[in-house]
Amino acid sequence: MTPLSRRQLLGLFGGLAALGLTPAQAEEAAGMTLGPAVPFDPEMVVTRARALAAAAYAPPPAVSADWLGLSYDAFRGIWFDTRHTLFRGTAGAVQAEFFVAGLYFPHKIGIHAVEKGRSREVAFQLRTFDVTDQFPALPEDGTGFAGFRLLGELEAGDRFQEYAVFQGASYFRAIARGQAYGISARGLALNTAGDGPEEFPVFRDFWIEAAEPGAPTVTIHALMDSPSVSGAYSFAITKGETTEMTVSARLFPRVDLPTVGIAPGTSMFLYSDINRPRFDDFREAVHDSDGLLILNGAGETIWRPLTNPRAVEVSVFADTSPRGFGLMQRARKPGDYNDLVAHYERRPSLWVEPMGDWGQGAVMLVEIPTDKEINDNIVAFWRPAASLAAGSEHRFDYRLYWCAASPAEGSVAPVIATRTGARVFEEGRLFAIDYAAHPALGDDPARIEARVNTSAGTISGQHMQVNPATGGMRLDFTLQEDAPLAELRAELWRGGQRVAEVWLNRWVSA
Repeated sequence: MTPLSRRQLLGLFGGLAALGLTPAQAEEAAGMTLGPAVPFDPEMVVTRARALAAAAYAPPPAVSADWLGLSYDAFRGIWFDTRHTLFRGTAGAVQAEFFVAGLYFPHKIGIHAVEKGRSREVAFQLRTFDVTDQFPALPEDGTGFAGFRLLGELEAGDRFQEYAVFQGASYFRAIARGQAYGISARGLALNTAGDGPEEFPVFRDFWIEAAEPGAPTVTIHALMDSPSVSGAYSFAITKGETTEMTVSARLFPRVDLPTVGIAPGTSMFLYSDINRPRFDDFREAVHDSDGLLILNGAGETIWRPLTNPRAVEVSVFADTSPRGFGLMQRARKPGDYNDLVAHYERRPSLWVEPMGDWGQGAVMLVEIPTDKEINDNIVAFWRPAASLAAGSEHRFDYRLYWCAASPAEGSVAPVIATRTGARVFEEGRLFAIDYAAHPALGDDPARIEARVNTSAGTISGQHMQVNPATGGMRLDFTLQEDAPLAELRAELWRGGQRVAEVWLNRWVSA
């Protein structure tokens, strides 16, 4: 959905350094300027968002043309001096480093440091940057802050390292212990895969709260704005084996929002076993996520393997009171990819857990064609059934889990692989679904009832057997095609109970 190169963005996240200062220190000693201390309460962000929505939209300050016109290589030639990291030199549990605006990041945003209920604006200063000797002399007022990253004791108790980034529009991402960046989240999706152009709201101001020594959780507040809606967000972030974010989103639409996306995740899927023959590549698979997992309001656990389609495809999973959904990365062995550089096996899954009743709506999955792994081509989000009306106020609370496995997994056997190919000696297309070993399956395939259905064509040749390579079960079946598109569903039952994830897939003829 985004024109930005993922590979370039990841390089920028890792290559741009930091700026900042403990509010209690003197500005002169650090070479920075902090604004005067003013009282701060999170409800002040809500009040600002409500006021923005009541007025005509005015975009955040723009970056000048010369900063926007920098090449990718030139933009990498400027970085912040990490000696000025925000909250560095204190015993607090969090530090923050900032990014510069320009090139792919066209807006200047506000950054505020919050300590003991008082906020001070961090002023942007070009003289606190380091640059290469090839970097052009550009005016300080042409740029500003583009975002920040959080640092904490993630892997070791005496070493601060990056574990979350907020940068660009309303995008953010995080990792847990032992992980590498992959999937991103957004504050809000507007008109994604809709009839008109997609709109990208911007987090135009952030408030970063200092954390007490040893505190497990840090808190960020953000003011979001766009031509169609404003919003106030709070993120309570707890890092660890799973990095958990408790998100509170207060939305104030300027116009009716019939195609809003709540808790969107944006990822990349190039190929896996399901579409491997299309790519001339030495690797076994290339993806940040390999499936959409849904725990719906009826208690069904649904697995939908991702694909890289030949045309944009939108899947709608209608539901009431969803319990959770997210884009998962299940292939966790280095040999699943054979990529010793990208380490896709370390990319996090992102699970969304609604807090409270979200009512009627649908989990939406958008899959976009791509021929390169630098493009994010997968989006998943919740779309409420009712439009968010102009002038109304809405609140959505949820938890995000940046994890290896979601909290919803484990009660039934998970799907671990999906493969398909043309039958050799007969008509039709063979599908093979592998399920991990699980107590619910038992060890006798004869006791498992497979229920396979299709929206078009016919199903034949169902066969359930033990897969000695995985220790779990494999279901084979053949689809006899008589239509260009078929929606497939497979369930496994044993003793009157569903014992595996419900497998869904869309087959589109070439």
